[in-house]
Amino acid sequence: MALALLTTTATAEPLFPVVDPDPFYATPGDVAAHQPGDILEVRAMPPVPVFPGATVTLVKFRSTDSHGGPIAATTTVLTPLGHQPDAPLLSYQHFINSLGTDCAVSHKLYNGDLNLTATATMLNVVLQEGWTVAMPDHLGPQFALGAAKLGAHIVLDGIRAVKRLPELAVQHSPVTMAGYSGGGLATSWASVLQPSYAGELRIAGAAIGGAPMNLLTMAEALGLEPHPAFGLAMATAIGLEREYPDQVPMSRYLNPRGIALRDAMANLCTNEILAIGVNGSAREFVTTTSIFDRPEARTVVEENSLELYPGVPEMPVFEWHSPSDPLVPVQAIENTDRRWCSSGVQLQTMTVSVPEHLSAAAAGAPEVLRWLEGRVRGEPAPVAC
Repeated sequence: MALALLTTTATAEPLFPVVDPDPFYATPGDVAAHQPGDILEVRAMPPVPVFPGATVTLVKFRSTDSHGGPIAATTTVLTPLGHQPDAPLLSYQHFINSLGTDCAVSHKLYNGDLNLTATATMLNVVLQEGWTVAMPDHLGPQFALGAAKLGAHIVLDGIRAVKRLPELAVQHSPVTMAGYSGGGLATSWASVLQPSYAGELRIAGAAIGGAPMNLLTMAEALGLEPHPAFGLAMATAIGLEREYPDQVPMSRYLNPRGIALRDAMANLCTNEILAIGVNGSAREFVTTTSIFDRPEARTVVEENSLELYPGVPEMPVFEWHSPSDPLVPVQAIENTDRRWCSSGVQLQTMTVSVPEHLSAAAAGAPEVLRWLEGRVRGEPAPVAC
């Protein structure tokens, strides 16, 4: 009985990802002595075949978690061949949506991430135009999927760090941000937190695609019945427990099947998470559904839901999505757009006629590119809500 109790206690704790074996990703002991955006370490990386001609630099910097504590984070910087000092800088937030450290963009660039094919063309266009591209590992060192404010901090501190590194020659570059799906979530939160968290940064605009603007309504839409995207919902619960262990003690509510699924998912990347969780349902994996009524857990989900956040971006925004997106609740996007418009945000919105979530990223890319180029040229931002 004692052994059983010890086992239950152990499995009821949050399950964090396997520590990255590369010491570059380790948090230095003096991280608290640094300011957000301070550079901690720099490494020259091998070329990436999908981005021909680009020089690759991995930058570790100091950022901030959801509770105000210091963390170490990383961003991968692509510098184009023949780069001119202070040419535009794009912070691009890839849709990682994963739980394992091996899923970091800085790793996926080198191990054949199929999801990169949806955005590689757009990024190669801006690289050919002389732009620098920074791709942060915006889920943080514990891969806290769903912790959107954490992602915003990492995005903004990544921009700070890149601009502070002299050899990258972007100190005075015009800056834009872009991201789709989970990357859109980090981008959208970065756009609204920039005035309070990184007020010294001047960002010319943010392009946000297919972003889950309300995690609460997204969870409610999935419900307790089988759903093709259940894996992502489970992964988000795992990620939020990692960042908010006291408020979202998800593991305490899992039955043995739930513990087994959590353990199997703990280090998986997006496509594997979707595959292992396809047509699952929360009801199958919990001892009680009371976790969904827990006020502390609900508060965390609400705090990371942009539709419910009162602040608005002070930079121009381009927002695009599929009106029939089966994964992200479109009403939450439309509600957020309306609120931003009524608050005076320079917002342009666009819907793309595709029936599926991820393909909307590529469908919107040409217009996103034109919009981003207009922002770095200093043209007046269009307003088309």
